[in-house]
Amino acid sequence: MKDENIIGLYFERNEKAIAETDKKYGKLCFSIAHNILQSPEDSKECVNDTYLHLWNSIPPVKPKNFPAFISKVARFVSFDRYDFLHAKKRFSEGEVPFEELEEVLSDDRMKKETEDSELGEIIDGFLRKEKTDSRNVFIRRYYFCDSVSEIAKRFAFSESKVKSMLGRTRKRLREYLEKEGVRL
Repeated sequence: MKDENIIGLYFERNEKAIAETDKKYGKLCFSIAHNILQSPEDSKECVNDTYLHLWNSIPPVKPKNFPAFISKVARFVSFDRYDFLHAKKRFSEGEVPFEELEEVLSDDRMKKETEDSELGEIIDGFLRKEKTDSRNVFIRRYYFCDSVSEIAKRFAFSESKVKSMLGRTRKRLREYLEKEGVRL
């Protein structure tokens, strides 16, 4: 079923919208959640919460890019769950790659003069200027939370190449942020 038709089902408040969303995007949602949480049970729960969030937000929202909208919701729900699990000290395994970005974007080093939305636009501008391979690897790591080995397999790179690409991209990002006047 086409995305426009699925969105139409949400606007009609037809429960078939959730089934069609699951059929078309269930694996994507699960993959995003599992990359963040490393737990099949929690990931399944987040997928269901993603569908609930979609049901509650469409309408009034009419997404222009449905897969991107779903991905954003799945990430939001999954990181919410991740924060909950860490706050309760229930999470014992898995790796979220944002620790790698702390030297560039850590909250305690970042001056509060830059708003999150402004910072997002600056990073978006940086990524648009990056070579396609570097941009794709960066996005797979820090947006989709893929592991280095998953990225290496996806792009037919060695793991060491992926690690060095990420390291060089983080260094260029830091330099770009400083050039753009973001105080670190």
